[in-house]
Amino acid sequence: MRGDEEWSTVPNLVRAAARRYGDREAVVEGRTRITYTELGERVERAAAACMASGVEPGDRVAVWAPNTLDWIVSALGAVTAGAVLVPLNTRFKGTEAAYVLERSRAKLLFVTGTFLGTSYVASLRRADIELPHLETVVVLADTAPADYVTWKDFLAGGERISSGRVRERADAISSSAPSDIIYTSGTTGRPKGAVISHAQTLRCYEIWSELAGLREGDRYLIVNPFFHTFGYKAGVIACLMRGATMIPQPVFNVDTVLANIAAERISVLPGPPTLHQSLLDHPARSSHDLSALRLVVTGAAVVPLQLVERLRTELGIATVLTAYGLSEASGIVSMCRRGDPAEVIASTSGRAIPGTEIRVLAAPGEPGEVLVRGFNVMRGYFEDPETTAATITSDGWLHTGDVGVLEEDGSLRITDRIKDMFIVGGFNAYPAEIEQLLGLHPDVADVAVIGIPDPRLGEVGKAYAVRRPGSTVTAEDLIAWSRREMANYKVPRAVEFVTELPRNAGGKVVKGELRGRARG
Repeated sequence: MRGDEEWSTVPNLVRAAARRYGDREAVVEGRTRITYTELGERVERAAAACMASGVEPGDRVAVWAPNTLDWIVSALGAVTAGAVLVPLNTRFKGTEAAYVLERSRAKLLFVTGTFLGTSYVASLRRADIELPHLETVVVLADTAPADYVTWKDFLAGGERISSGRVRERADAISSSAPSDIIYTSGTTGRPKGAVISHAQTLRCYEIWSELAGLREGDRYLIVNPFFHTFGYKAGVIACLMRGATMIPQPVFNVDTVLANIAAERISVLPGPPTLHQSLLDHPARSSHDLSALRLVVTGAAVVPLQLVERLRTELGIATVLTAYGLSEASGIVSMCRRGDPAEVIASTSGRAIPGTEIRVLAAPGEPGEVLVRGFNVMRGYFEDPETTAATITSDGWLHTGDVGVLEEDGSLRITDRIKDMFIVGGFNAYPAEIEQLLGLHPDVADVAVIGIPDPRLGEVGKAYAVRRPGSTVTAEDLIAWSRREMANYKVPRAVEFVTELPRNAGGKVVKGELRGRARG
């Protein structure tokens, strides 16, 4: 299934996959198993329902749910109806989700009922943010509050829209139109929406599929969250391109991963290094048949050479690759190639993907800020021309905010982050955003957050806080409060109280000094 005429947009891809891979298994979720033909039909029904509910081309439609078949169907249905998909992080609290809904002016929201013991509906209702543009909330469950709609009733509403009208709507979508807006936090502490087009998405993940060697008949366990480019595009989109079977896993749990690999004969398992490390170290590993595994793609953190070698030798995985990307560059900038030595795969993020350039603002072999230029660079931040202009130069270079070294062979080694970001078990955590939230605590006068090493998650947050006069707030109090107010991966695992934060002449906190103190 090659050829741009079939793949000019995501809806074209869904239809082409249904036609080409018809009876092949598309999605497996528990006892539910659907073919590519059935997936195409479900997506068309969801698109009809979106149209019936008033979704027009270019409207934003959000999905706030874990990795499930319903996520795939609702998201692809919305995009087929001409909408721009806005995936919401499942770790968000109601206020965080409402901010993105308000900022994107989402017209329709698909939301899960309950996930990990949290009612997303209740969480959203508690958020004190006006959402005048949000016309319809569809609960992906059998029951819904009076002013929301159940998934079943929503789909029933689309029955009056013919498949011919759905196809007409889908065929009118331009390849240059936005397909999604991925909200990513930054140094400003507020999420910004990276706008990516259909053409960019398809070209990037055709390249990803080619470099990874994804093939028809592969069985792909998608543990990476769908709200993230890695889960949605290197997962769902790539599988649609190659006719691979998707097995979505809503929560990362190593016991479930092992059981799924054995029961479903999983051959493809991308994810952060922590996923693969916990798999290798699991005491019950030997009692599961993992022999079908053949492809692992990792990144998002430093990858130990020992991990690459253990995956190859202990699990017999033929292809282990590393990659680097960011939402502003469609999720992919560089990638290792099959056949690269283990040292290259472990120590670098590979070379620039075809059609893109990487530049480092430093002398050869020296660390500097990584810049990227090419077809993968976002169209800009949604309705934020100032930040866009500050991020993308007039001649098309995207400032990534990451520090790296470009090796002589073109391989990129990421060494640090200008943006101060740290990665907690594969999730990007931004100190500016966490500091902003901690600053809302009535007993906190000043605060700075850094990432510190953690054996299980790679890195976790540590907060240095200054108490308000007369306050007796403890570290335990602040951590407990944080757990109620922010997504789990953002919660500092340690709090140290100080009389004042170290600042430079310009008034900025000297994070290097705090990191030195944490190491000391």
